[in-house]
Amino acid sequence: MSTTATGLSDRSPADVAESARSVTGSTSLDDAAWRRFLHGLPGVDRVGADGRAAMLGTRSIKTTAKAWALDTIVRMVDLTTLEGADTPGKVRSLAAKAVRPEPNDASCPSAAAVCVYNDLVPVAVEALAGTGVKVAAVATAFPSGRASRAVRLADTREAVDAGADEIDMVIDRGAFLSGRYEQVYDDIVAVRAQCRAGGRHAHLKVILETGELATYDNVRRASWLAMLAGADFIKTSTGKVSPAATLPVTVVMLEAVRDFRAQTGVQVGVKPAGGIRTSKDAIKYLVAVNEVAGPDWLDPDWFRFGASSLLNDVLMQRNKLATGAYWGPDYVTVD
Repeated sequence: MSTTATGLSDRSPADVAESARSVTGSTSLDDAAWRRFLHGLPGVDRVGADGRAAMLGTRSIKTTAKAWALDTIVRMVDLTTLEGADTPGKVRSLAAKAVRPEPNDASCPSAAAVCVYNDLVPVAVEALAGTGVKVAAVATAFPSGRASRAVRLADTREAVDAGADEIDMVIDRGAFLSGRYEQVYDDIVAVRAQCRAGGRHAHLKVILETGELATYDNVRRASWLAMLAGADFIKTSTGKVSPAATLPVTVVMLEAVRDFRAQTGVQVGVKPAGGIRTSKDAIKYLVAVNEVAGPDWLDPDWFRFGASSLLNDVLMQRNKLATGAYWGPDYVTVD
């Protein structure tokens, strides 16, 4: 990921803490301070958010813009396999697909990353060496997050030491929903420190698991809490809970990163994950990114899709746009 004037991802722990104190207006950062700040954020009008997302979903784009959109989606995909039956062979196959999604078309860009469980990080690192495709690992007792902090930090260290470029951590939703905001903040700060330990610099994506947060207000609060704790990305879902990513929830998160940059000067990325399976749906998300957060986020450094089946549909749509012929699913690999 790049570091720009507005994307200060190399902030020190002291900078992160100072920013959190400044934004919240409190030196203590305890539960009471977080409650005052988070519950003081503007409420989200659910009907309005749903309506805006529905309106954005009706946008049509021209053929030339569609070609750009399809290639951009490929570049934004974190190609993911998170199953108990995953094998080294499956990860190597996924890595090959991430590097060359369409082997017969050199113009097709590579995916952004391959996302796997910790134990398969070394396999992915070896397979992707020198390709520019990142290795992302889910950590912190994914997908539940129900483990002691010591266990979650050890989980993170294992992935970072194995060479993971990015860590996708889950927050403790039970703690968040119980109002133990200081605990969630401290968890994220501690995981971020592990991402940067020993001279390493793994980027941190914080998974909110929005399907369990119940309200859009909670999505906004969790987004701000994660960003103030130093998240490089905020991510909707693990893909293990329904609903996973939805366009209205992503709009709320895009509003949060836009407002966060306006207030702090720091740009944070967004990653919807789970349930985005077609090019048509993914393009709706790109429209939302452009119109809600702005064009600065239309880049893999700032927006990702966590997906497995999405890439196949994008490849079929690319071929149709280029040749006029629509591939069947047998023309692409089954992940």
